[in-house]
Amino acid sequence: MWVTELVWCDDLLDAASLTRDEVAGDLRALGVDGELVLTGGASVPGALTKGDIDLHLRVPPPAFPQVVVRLTEAYPVGSPQSWAATLAVFEVPAVRATGLAVTPVGSEHDRRFCLTWQALRRDPGLLTRYNALKSATVGTDEYEHRKSDFFSAIVSASP
Repeated sequence: MWVTELVWCDDLLDAASLTRDEVAGDLRALGVDGELVLTGGASVPGALTKGDIDLHLRVPPPAFPQVVVRLTEAYPVGSPQSWAATLAVFEVPAVRATGLAVTPVGSEHDRRFCLTWQALRRDPGLLTRYNALKSATVGTDEYEHRKSDFFSAIVSASP
């Protein structure tokens, strides 16, 4: 089912932070170490979002395979088509749809997540372009492709 209605992140900031803290506790209970950060549209004031919560778990590269195994035992696999050598995605049971992306620190996917969302937080013009892209394409087949191209351009322009 396509999501076609967007909400402002500002309405989700408290829920997103609470979800992040709850998942951090769950990860500790599973014995999973790493840096858990709020990412995605719900982490950028002024951003439009589909209303979901995105989390990014950054783990030391040597621990990545073991963390992925442990999380596969605890959470449903999410977006299997997105998985790569340095990216695993899980669905976290929560009140609001929550995704957990796991990357080794310093990897291509780690860099992509960190750079794109940092850029959107600091550059109002970039955020305006992101919101326009999302408004024009959410709920269509081209949404993920255009968003990926947009993020690739941000990473390419980063030092």
